Formats: sequence, structure tokens, C-alpha cells
Amino acid sequence: MKRILLFVFVLSSFAAFSQEDAWVYFNGKPNATAFYSNPLLELSQRAIDRRTAQNIPLDIKDAPLYAPYVTQITAATGITVMAKSKWLNCLHIRGTVDDINALATLPFVSQIHFADNSLNLRMAVPKTYRPVNKQMETLTTFNYGNSFNQIHMLNGDLLHAQNYTGTGKVIAVLDAGFPGVNTLQPFQRLLANNQILGGYDYVNKNTDFYSGDSHGMMVLSTMGGFVDNQLVGTAPDAQYYLFITEDVASENPVEESNWVEAAEEADRLGVDVITSSLGYFAFDNPNYGHTYDDMTGNLAFASQGANIAFTRGMVVVASAGNEGGSSEPHVGVPAEANNVLAIGAVRSNRFRASFSSIGPSFDGRIKPDIMAQGQNSVLSDTSGNIGTANGTSFSGPIMAGMIATFWGAVPSLTNQQVVNYVKQSADKYTNPDNNYGYGIPDFSLALSSALGVTTFGKDQFLVYPNPAKESITLSFPNGYENGTFSLYNTVGQLILKQTVSSEKATVILEGLNSGLYLYTIQTKTFSQSGKISKQ
Repeated sequence: MKRILLFVFVLSSFAAFSQEDAWVYFNGKPNATAFYSNPLLELSQRAIDRRTAQNIPLDIKDAPLYAPYVTQITAATGITVMAKSKWLNCLHIRGTVDDINALATLPFVSQIHFADNSLNLRMAVPKTYRPVNKQMETLTTFNYGNSFNQIHMLNGDLLHAQNYTGTGKVIAVLDAGFPGVNTLQPFQRLLANNQILGGYDYVNKNTDFYSGDSHGMMVLSTMGGFVDNQLVGTAPDAQYYLFITEDVASENPVEESNWVEAAEEADRLGVDVITSSLGYFAFDNPNYGHTYDDMTGNLAFASQGANIAFTRGMVVVASAGNEGGSSEPHVGVPAEANNVLAIGAVRSNRFRASFSSIGPSFDGRIKPDIMAQGQNSVLSDTSGNIGTANGTSFSGPIMAGMIATFWGAVPSLTNQQVVNYVKQSADKYTNPDNNYGYGIPDFSLALSSALGVTTFGKDQFLVYPNPAKESITLSFPNGYENGTFSLYNTVGQLILKQTVSSEKATVILEGLNSGLYLYTIQTKTFSQSGKISKQ
């Protein structure tokens, strides 16, 4: 716990001598031309391949910071460099107000932005300094169970059954620590198959990422954990990078800068999906905190970084937050960002967990985006036993793992297409709200839509195309000659009913509004149900 030393200063001296956090921005990258001539000095081949596959050109954000600028800031009087961002072309620094402001005289400095916004306005008013509870905190109970419900709720088990388990996809986990991942039983399968590719501790600036708070370990277990008959993660065959960006001892905006720095490294390494069970609203120093009217999608530092990560071709997943029952219940940073999938939490019965943060964003966008099980989520505890815990901290990675698994099944998709298919498969896609967003995705439907034909087992009907425009066709499995096809809207009203046979199995959808519909196929001995998206 931090000790706070109390001194008496006049107001002007308080601002001049106290240590403040700020970002110093540069006005260019003189090294950009050299980067374009040899991008492999900065980006891995996998990162370049990911962009090529999605037709994303390199730009100046990809070029590294200009080293001489960094050197001059590092050598400046009273300045400590806390973090770096090439995407935003800036450094997160700490020092007195006078020492930070002195940097403005350097010819390559374009602007300085203090974390305490009142200093940017030159209206410093000291406030009471107090620790803030971390949004990642969770309520844990260690009861044995199995993870079927949290996967089946998303129909992820149907993808697993088709051998889509995350193979070929890489997930970066940005969290508070991963102690035990290198020793505990639920992670032995990952280790044996060399699925942990590396990591870094951005808080302590070292490579010991099997350290820190156990929160990240629990998060990882929901995706990559495996204990036969107890726990199967949503992406058990994906590969992982583990990045510590969160300092559990305090809540400070440098953690947002750590987050962006880790996201940049994830991009460099060719990661496909970033998942983060961290959220920022208030900080220990209230002068640094965000307010609801900051939640406009691209104002907070971490939100800016998350949006840029998306433009590099990655899918960014963030937990919506556990503040649904508080005086400030809204989705925080970076989940509120324009291009981040904010994941809320539901109970095992699909109803919203009361702690799950809500929307909309301040500018009226739907948040959270989608939902997954976050109450009584099945995961590994600190001893490697399989128990349960509550929090959007777990609904987020459960969803991230499923997104990686889905993308691995259709790797030709762009990140935007992945996001679109997942949202469109959700059960409230046609009527989203501030509690559930677009609802709970159906990854079997998403996969069917992406492939253009519903994928079922050999003894089931094929229903295609999906999404559909004017009509759909039913392909009958062996042994069935006729049946009844019924179509319902999302509130359960019967829209049409038609007898179908193996000789005439076309259903006309002309005249129906665009949206999501439910169907059933009934024969004398067999029943099948599913969803159709009408374009």
C-alpha cells in the first residue's frame, strides 16, 4: 500500500512541485522513410501477412518512435519516461509541472497533455487523493463444475465438434499477472504444445510474466485451460502472448499507456485477437479520472490505442466492467471505444448479471456490444482447482476465445467481417438495448452465415444460404422425405408455415423484413431448430 506524505504548500507551489503524469507528443517521424523501405525491422512477417490478407497498407503509425527524440526527453531534467507509444507518437512521462512544461520548447514537441486535465486548462484545484477499487476485482467461489454451459450458450461446442478450436490464431491477453501458468495443471496442455509464445511485464519492465496478480491466470484459463471433464476453454488450441499492463497496487493513467504499448507489441508479433479484462474510469488521483462525458469512443488514451489496434487488422475484446450497480454504471475505457467489442455478463440462464456495466456510451452508441456468461464462470483457481468466479473479467475472454475459434474456422475473413458476423448472430441483433447490447451470439449461426451454408451433422437438414435474401433451400438427410418448416420472429410469433419435401424444399422469404428469424423443421421422428438472418 502506498504511503502518502502530506506537506503544506501555497496553491501555486503545489502545482509546481508535485509529480504529475503527462503525455508529450512529437511532430513527426524522420525515420519513416527508412521504415517503409524495410518494415521487417519493426514488424514480424506474420503481422505483415495479416495486413496483406485484409488489404491494410502500412502507414506512419507503424513506424517506430524516432530514437533521438526519446533520448532527449529521457535526458531532460526531472523527467521519467513511464511508457511509449509509436501509434500515438508520444511518451508517457512523469515530473513536476514546470519540468514537463519546459519540454514544450523542444522543436520536435507538438503538444503536451497532462493526465490532470485542469492543468491543461491552467486551473489547478487540488482534490482529495484516495485509492480506487480496481474494476477487474472479482468475487470467487471455488466449487467444482464443468464449463459446458458457458460454451454451449454461445454454441461454441458445435464449432469444437467440427474441430474448430482456435488452431492458427494468436490471442494477446493484457492483464495484471499470470502466476502459476507455467506450473498449474489446467495449463499443462498449453505448455506441452508450445502454445504460450511469450510475454512481457510492462509494469516492472521485465520478461517475468509468470508473476503478478493471479487475475490474468484465471482469465487465460477460460480460453486455454483444459482439465478433462472439468474445464475446456473456448480456444484450447489457440496460441497466446501474456502481457502484464496492470499495476494492482494503484490506479494510475500510466496503466492506459502500458495497455497501448502492449497492444503495439501484439500488433508487431502478428496477434489476431486482443483480450483485456481491465477497465478504467476513476483513478486514485481524482484529477486524472474520466467522466461519463469522456465516453465518446476515441478520447481516452487507451481507447485511442484500441481503435488503432483495430485499424491494424486485429479484433479487440474488452470486458464491459462490473459497475452496473454503482452510481456510475456505464461501460468504461477501453471497452467504450468505437472499434472495441465490449462484453457484458449474463448468468447461466442468459439473464444479465446485475453487476454488468451498461450503456449507452455518452454519444449514444450501443454498449455493451454482446454478452457471455460472467456469473459462475468456470475457471482455474490459484491452486489449479476448477471453480467458479463472477465478473465481466471472465465473460470477456470466454468471448475472445470463441471469436478466435470462429476466425480460425474462416481465416479469410477480415476483422471487420468477423465482428459483423458475430454481432449479427446475436439474439437481440434486431432490437439491441443498453443492458444486453446486441445480445448473446450464436457462433454456429455466425459460421453458417460466413460459409454461406448452414453446417450441421450428417443426420441433420442443411438450410442455406444464410444470410438469405429471397429464399432458402432445405437439403434433406438420408431417411427423410417430408416435413413441416415453420418460421418465427424473435418474439415467438409464427410468420409462415410450409410443408417441405425432398423433392420440393424451397421456402420463399420475399416480403419479410430484414432481421433475425427462428425456424423449426419437424418430421414424424425428428425435430431441428435454428436461426436465419434475412437480408
